[in-house]
Amino acid sequence: MSTGPDKNGDVTRGAAGSGSASGDERSTSAGTPGPGGTTDPAEGPANDERNEDSVNSVASTSDFEQFREDLDAVERRIAGEIDPGVRAMVVAGAVFLLLLSLVLPHAGAARGFDVLLGTDAARIEHIGLPSRVFVWFLVVFGIGFSTLALMTRRWVLAWIAVAGSAIASAFGIFSIWHRQTPGLGNYHGAGPGFGLILGAIVAIVLTFHWVRVVWSRTALHLAAEEQRRNAAAAAEERDRRRRSGES
Repeated sequence: MSTGPDKNGDVTRGAAGSGSASGDERSTSAGTPGPGGTTDPAEGPANDERNEDSVNSVASTSDFEQFREDLDAVERRIAGEIDPGVRAMVVAGAVFLLLLSLVLPHAGAARGFDVLLGTDAARIEHIGLPSRVFVWFLVVFGIGFSTLALMTRRWVLAWIAVAGSAIASAFGIFSIWHRQTPGLGNYHGAGPGFGLILGAIVAIVLTFHWVRVVWSRTALHLAAEEQRRNAAAAAEERDRRRRSGES
């Protein structure tokens, strides 16, 4: 009868089908390792996310390191500048008054420019060394470096203007006292002129304002350095935690 081969064929096909199904199961089970040697399939996306986060962290760190030198250069340039603000107008007015004091009499008929250049009028009035030093410091530091510091806004030039103006202030007071003191042979010359007194007072005012500008910038530098040290310590702590796997 013909039913036997059909049954055998069905049995054969059934066996083949079960074999292919078991093969699919083996391939599936091979793709998803069990607890014998590898991780669970649910942990695969989590591992991928962690790997991606680590790659992004490394990439961002490398990008930051690439621009660190540029950022440091910009920070150094900004740190070397001053911002006098409203005091810039005061300093500019003081510089103008110092220029005016040079055309006014310092002693008798000797004006500030006569003292600076050592003309015959200065020799007739017996202008001493303190007045000459005062006028030179007034021109070089009170006028010269103050103008350069205002134009360039450089912190170093402001410091030089502070030092020179302070010395000029001291010599200005000394020059006023010197003009009121008898000279050699009990010589009494002309007393301090209006230009000398104006120059000494303006030099003191200029020194005061430059000190305020420089000191405020120095405090800002100290705060920036403290913040930079804190940021470096925090970055080092994060690197240590990342290497040790704490976070």
